[in-house]
Amino acid sequence: MRIIRVFPSRTNATPVDELAFVGDPPLPAFRPDADEVHVSCTFTWDRPEAERLRSAWARYYPVVRLGGPAYDDRGGEFVPGRYVRPGMLMTSRGCPNACRHCVVPLREGMLRELPIVAGWDVLDNNLLACSRGHVEAVLDMLGGQRQRAKFSGGLEGGRVSHWFVERLRRLRVERVFTAYDEIGLEDAVARAIGMLLDAGLNHRHVSCYVLVGQPGDTIEAATERCEWIKGLGATPFAMYFLGAGDRPDRIPQEWREWRRGWILPTAIFSAKAKPKETLYANTD
Repeated sequence: MRIIRVFPSRTNATPVDELAFVGDPPLPAFRPDADEVHVSCTFTWDRPEAERLRSAWARYYPVVRLGGPAYDDRGGEFVPGRYVRPGMLMTSRGCPNACRHCVVPLREGMLRELPIVAGWDVLDNNLLACSRGHVEAVLDMLGGQRQRAKFSGGLEGGRVSHWFVERLRRLRVERVFTAYDEIGLEDAVARAIGMLLDAGLNHRHVSCYVLVGQPGDTIEAATERCEWIKGLGATPFAMYFLGAGDRPDRIPQEWREWRRGWILPTAIFSAKAKPKETLYANTD
């Protein structure tokens, strides 16, 4: 089946093949034949544009479907290259945790392991919550790829184990992300970063998503958290919290300007790290 995929906005994950489009239908000479059109919407703020695109494409194709994470799609079979670029993959859906800032359990339900397909950039919400056999199979698959392995979905610090780190030693790794989403996770985050660094990785390989901008957060407190991650030897990557109905263009200007210094490694490591050991419990 030939499926045109339409996206309301472009991201680093948007496919770029001849059946992937961002925006309105092209002129007739460039309009491909297809059995269906799927309008895929990831972000809730893109829903008005996605619904407009559904109508626009329906003028030329009889079957136009609208869905995606923004419409609480639970996610089923993962088809490589269909809604994300080739090389990116999901080997599981859902998450067993109930973090207050995360909609994944509500949207996708409890953890489900999927058939493993080839790729090198793992986007799973919580890969390490899967069974050891599943994770081992994912690592085996990654070891057979020409590209270096990347864990963009983020690893839950408390689930990083010695056996997993030992397996990473056998892989060529481009980047491993962990996550620091809320106060109280310091011990788990510090332990995970320390284990990854002990495995021979460095700040170019180990990154940490740092959630900022939650209600009550301040730029000063967010800076301390990012500096702490930097002092541990990892690269912090500031992720601004967007609640239901929020849009990226409504992020306060001061936060937008601040965040620019915490999303580019060259900017982050242009100055000497300032560890904040005294802020958190010793993890020895």
